[in-house]
Amino acid sequence: MENRVKQLSPLTESTYYILLSLVEPLHGYGIIKKVEEMSCKRVHLAAGTLYGAITTLQKNKLIIPMGEDKDNKRRKLYEITDLGLELLKYEIQRLEEMVNNGIKEIGGKS
Repeated sequence: MENRVKQLSPLTESTYYILLSLVEPLHGYGIIKKVEEMSCKRVHLAAGTLYGAITTLQKNKLIIPMGEDKDNKRRKLYEITDLGLELLKYEIQRLEEMVNNGIKEIGGKS
């Protein structure tokens, strides 16, 4: 699994937030809203972008469909897979390393 995770890294910011939003099952509109919330409205996902990403994430076995929303049968629910979660953890470590290296190099320089 580790080699597969490294092959799929680095993630785009949008893909990172989509995976992060799917730690709990959500439908497309829920993903859009959750990503906006987590990113303080900095990341906006258009429907076309989201559904293209969902297709790619499913193809790479990073998310799976979980059936339909019980309140609205037209809305499909998605959830992150174990591979998706491993990739997300790997990305968090990679990003932390980048931030820490930046802090070390720049330090207090203005």
